[in-house]
Amino acid sequence: MSAHPHASRYTFGIGRDREYFIENLSMLVASGMTILDALGAVAPGVRSGQMRRIIEGIREDIESGASLSQALAEARLFPSHVVSLIRIGEASGNLASNLRALSLEQRKERIFRSRIRSAMLYPVFVLALTLVIGTGIAWFILPKLATVFTQMHQQLPLITRVLIATGTFLQAHGAVAVPSFLVVVGLVLYVLFAAPKTKRIGQAMLFALPGVKRLIQEVEISRFGYLLGTLLSAGVPVLQSISSLADATASPYYRAFYESLAKSIEEGNSFQKSFASYRKLDRLIPNPIQQLIVSGERSGNLPKVLLEISQDYEDKSETTTKDLSTILEPILLVVVWLGVVSVALAVIMPIYSLVGNLNNGPAPYAQTN
Repeated sequence: MSAHPHASRYTFGIGRDREYFIENLSMLVASGMTILDALGAVAPGVRSGQMRRIIEGIREDIESGASLSQALAEARLFPSHVVSLIRIGEASGNLASNLRALSLEQRKERIFRSRIRSAMLYPVFVLALTLVIGTGIAWFILPKLATVFTQMHQQLPLITRVLIATGTFLQAHGAVAVPSFLVVVGLVLYVLFAAPKTKRIGQAMLFALPGVKRLIQEVEISRFGYLLGTLLSAGVPVLQSISSLADATASPYYRAFYESLAKSIEEGNSFQKSFASYRKLDRLIPNPIQQLIVSGERSGNLPKVLLEISQDYEDKSETTTKDLSTILEPILLVVVWLGVVSVALAVIMPIYSLVGNLNNGPAPYAQTN
């Protein structure tokens, strides 16, 4: 088998090409095309030169006598459960159907990710746009207002003084302060949500938000049911199937649970005993779902039960995504409204006070020199 010295280095940033690869490979193999011909047909359609080189390496391995599963394992293109499912398909003669199952899994995974992103994209966009507009007003408009208010020679309201101080500061140091602020925000977001050792903090923050927590829970349960049900249906050993769940999730909470579940199953425990021994499991998987899984294990219909749970929670996650956007919209409108009202009050209150003083004689708040 030829080695792929570049395989482990070139799998970053080719997620869409991997989805395209497995989806089209499954269709071509199902149509009766040989693996080598299917790989040759798929390669021109990928966008990444890195992916094309990996596919060429897979073809070379197969031409040298390796199976598709062996070549994919050597290329390190997919997680271990994908390779296992292909290996079982080759041994049982169901390679086309197992490739189709993998294609569906990739599609569902894309749907799960897009639902979480779409739920968060709207509030992030609105808040970012509000921040940009607010910074522009403070940087370019407030310093001019500060000059006008200073010439009024009267005591200004606190909110106006704060606004003027912000504008004055940005006029003097904005070229350094604004980029520095953006860098700090970017670093904080990276530490909270992307850094492997600290993203658990960001997950904890998201789990503290009721609507977001519900969506994450529904997506994870749907992924859990579909992936585990599909692997068990295809004949993948239960321990290996559960271990694959830890590789598939981005949530440290669920990853810790899957690792604990795999360890408990390896020790010979049932799902019921494994669930009972895991503290606060109800926060991750509701008790009725646990009981369904236990019932499926006892009846021998666990894969079917898991796939039904997956479909149910996939539908729920779609509804929750729409509901979450509906709930967040008025909250964001209130946040934007408060910002606009604050600026308006800071500008109008001194002018109103000045007009009142002109009508009533000497200003009671006149500054003394």
